[in-house]
Amino acid sequence: MTLRLTNTLTKTKGVFAPLDAKNVRMYVCGPTVYDLAHIGNARPVIVFDVLYRLLRHMYGAGHVSYVRNITDVDDKINARAAERGISIRELTEETARIYEDDVAALGCLPPAVTPRATEHIGEMVAMIGDLVASGNAYAAEGHVLFDVTSKADYGKLSRRSLDEMLAGARVEVAPYKKNAMDFVLWKPSTPEQPGWDSPWGRGRPGWHIECSAMAGKYLGPTFDIHGGGIDLVFPHHENEIAQSECAHHGAPIANVWMHNGFLQVEGEKMAKSAGNFFTIREFLADWPGEVLRFNMLRTHYRQPIDFTLGGLRESWKTLEKWYAVTEPLADPAPDTAFFAALMDDLNTPAAIASLHQADEMALAGGLGFLGFSNVQLKLAARVVVDDGAIAAAITARNAARASKNFAESDRIRDDLLAKGIVLKDGPSGTTWEPKR
Repeated sequence: MTLRLTNTLTKTKGVFAPLDAKNVRMYVCGPTVYDLAHIGNARPVIVFDVLYRLLRHMYGAGHVSYVRNITDVDDKINARAAERGISIRELTEETARIYEDDVAALGCLPPAVTPRATEHIGEMVAMIGDLVASGNAYAAEGHVLFDVTSKADYGKLSRRSLDEMLAGARVEVAPYKKNAMDFVLWKPSTPEQPGWDSPWGRGRPGWHIECSAMAGKYLGPTFDIHGGGIDLVFPHHENEIAQSECAHHGAPIANVWMHNGFLQVEGEKMAKSAGNFFTIREFLADWPGEVLRFNMLRTHYRQPIDFTLGGLRESWKTLEKWYAVTEPLADPAPDTAFFAALMDDLNTPAAIASLHQADEMALAGGLGFLGFSNVQLKLAARVVVDDGAIAAAITARNAARASKNFAESDRIRDDLLAKGIVLKDGPSGTTWEPKR
């Protein structure tokens, strides 16, 4: 079978041919560790973990290099550390550790390399110096900026002209800029801000240069796949392309650009102002990570996803049904239909659909291949019982039934069931027992 992937740059689905089958290389943008990752951040981690597993299957585990960075120098980090009254290092270490724990709970394999921005300032300064020397960047008032007019095809990823970008973007207006869309490669630091020595004075890097420098160090000037969420197409990935190609004499940074679609919660854009903003950790408190993972994979990665409680319940029930008849295999043996779906632009919904028709061995192989183990659901079955909380939920359910609010009654029952509590209605009232 031939792997075909959709390339955001070309807007086409084509055959994937690695530059070197003995060293297939993929870079995915990781978190900026100023706060806990939200559930939308989980989607690219899960999507590209499945692709990582597929590439390892095709080319061998020792022949795939997967890099996912951690951005630990950023103005949001500075602001959050000050707000909490802790050091920047303390904040970034704590947040990065929680992130790694969360994505592990989602069943994701660790990347081959997880570089941190603060450990690669030298590479960033060197790349910026090359861009200044080539005339693609300029220094001004302690800043170094990329001159977007120096690259004729700037905007080719997002397919927007400079005028269109300017009209739709929030850009910093600064007198030292030659053009409004010029973006920062280096900026000065005040004494209380993180800073490093450079030819342009003490300062810190801009966001975009970080990924270009780290990807270049570990994967070379050109690698196979660059991934991330669709929100990164502009400006982050657009700017990565511009600065990397100019620094590397026109060589493309990546041959294939892949982006997963947006995530909504219960049909609405996730936002703190809407009251529907949830972190991965908050979901993990109520749902096993493999249920969250399965729910993500039921939607094709390029399509928007609506993350709902109903969908999570359905995902849990499906996994329970499958686990009742099989255990995932460590050495997968899925059938042809399963692999045909994954090879067609990572079509996980079709791959999952094929498992409904598969025999027990193929089902077990497919679950194992997609990163499921049945460990978390077994642990979830050993529910930690909070008698008071369950009693309060039963009282609320009885009140809902008395007022004929059966939708609310069913919701409470289903929420308890999802947490491993089965309600039983009888002549003497409602009782409960752990789900077996």
